[in-house]
Amino acid sequence: MENFKRVLVVNRMSEYCRDAVQAGISIARKYGAELMVLHIATNPEGTMSMAGGALNAPSAIPDEVKNYASIQERAKDELEQMIGQEIRAGLPIKVIIKEGKPVDEIVQTVKDERIDLMVLLSHEEGRLEHMLFGHDNDAVLRRMPCSILLIKREPESVAW
Repeated sequence: MENFKRVLVVNRMSEYCRDAVQAGISIARKYGAELMVLHIATNPEGTMSMAGGALNAPSAIPDEVKNYASIQERAKDELEQMIGQEIRAGLPIKVIIKEGKPVDEIVQTVKDERIDLMVLLSHEEGRLEHMLFGHDNDAVLRRMPCSILLIKREPESVAW
């Protein structure tokens, strides 16, 4: 097994990403590595308008898009608590925030930061995540110059 010195966790600011962050923290501790957490900001309303959604009518915005901001805020607060504890315990963590196309931002960050291992959440996508990220995991996997650890987590079923 490689000796990982620079570990990147891709955080999509969803409630499911905490498992990926926790895995990144564990690996960074085990290898004495620097941990980086990449937040990729995505605006679901902008994504819908690019996909041809009619956002002029309030009824055209699905409930999950309306609730996206509060879900993101809750996930961000929880993540900051987790990271804050680790920083206070001495683990070097760098938070990177980017906005743009997730695949491009992830690939560029891996190259810029010379990442040895990327930790990425892999789970069945809900409708909103599929709309926001599409099949980004597949695209990221094909373009990565580093090792990748996929963390599997299935979201609970949602009543539509």
